[in-house]
Amino acid sequence: MQRQKQLTDWLSSLYPNETFTIAPASADASFRRYFRATFADGSTKVIMDAPPQHEDCRPFLHVGKLFEEAGTHVPHVHAQDLAQGFLLLSDLGNTTYLQALAADDATRLYGAATDALIKIQLASKEKELPPYDEALLRRELNLFPEWYVARHLGVTLSDKQQAKLEEVFKRILANNLAQPCVYVHRDYHSRNLMYIESPLPNPLPQAGEGANEKGNFQSSPGILDFQDAVYGPITYDLASLFKDAYIHWEEEQIMDWLIRYWEKARKAGLPVREDFGEFYRDYEMMGVQRHIKVLGIFARLYHRDGKDGYLKDMPLVMDYLRRACERYIDLKPLLVLLMELEMHAQQTGASI
Repeated sequence: MQRQKQLTDWLSSLYPNETFTIAPASADASFRRYFRATFADGSTKVIMDAPPQHEDCRPFLHVGKLFEEAGTHVPHVHAQDLAQGFLLLSDLGNTTYLQALAADDATRLYGAATDALIKIQLASKEKELPPYDEALLRRELNLFPEWYVARHLGVTLSDKQQAKLEEVFKRILANNLAQPCVYVHRDYHSRNLMYIESPLPNPLPQAGEGANEKGNFQSSPGILDFQDAVYGPITYDLASLFKDAYIHWEEEQIMDWLIRYWEKARKAGLPVREDFGEFYRDYEMMGVQRHIKVLGIFARLYHRDGKDGYLKDMPLVMDYLRRACERYIDLKPLLVLLMELEMHAQQTGASI
């Protein structure tokens, strides 16, 4: 309550002659919370509450500026108080892609999402964001044995299992680090993309996938939760988008969307692989890295932070991981380990 009073007092200082109401808008997996201020004329703005002892708003401001300058739809910053940890942002609405996606509209929405992603990637500069280097990629991979295997399943890996896991980790990292680098959002998926029906000129008219039947316009997504962006592998955000932990699509459909992105990216001059098969393998290996990490994060959110809402999403993440491991000989040792973990879970009643 004290925190909300500080927030209300700050907003009152910005708008001393206006009346407004404040209501919770959303929260995320961090300490950040969001509130929606509704003014007397019906207009709204969103306040980010990021307690400075836990969160640093500066990366959000920096990445937001980069993405906004790239021509994408991110929350505009109207005011800031870094000492208190408050940002006043434009309101991108209540409807996420996850809520808006339907089979008959998904191709249009994903076309708009990949068009926005290409804009971000085209704006990339090497020194603007932290590198998605081996140390960071490995820290993420290590969440899996620490939080998912040991803490969530209660399994202590044998020396042989640890050696096999390390062997696969090295193969994954070798692929990830060899990929061309661009700006990487790091969580570009259906919960962090907002559905905003606003006619905007198609940024990639030669491709056309973003256009709808009413003309050369599209619904450009609002982009949220980008403060952890880095400079790294070009396929990472595609793995986030199409191998989404919160919504499932058939692999044939995903392949179609991925080809559409690849064709647009090549025309735009992005450094994607010339051979789609090589590009697809990069995408798969990047997805494996992400899903190994995500299983560890979801387990940590439950066991450390008491957030059980992500447990229901683990089976889909595991399905993505297993399917990829079944397709590539380099990942077979990990597939064997996953099967062993599943057998253990069945014997103990653990949730895998």
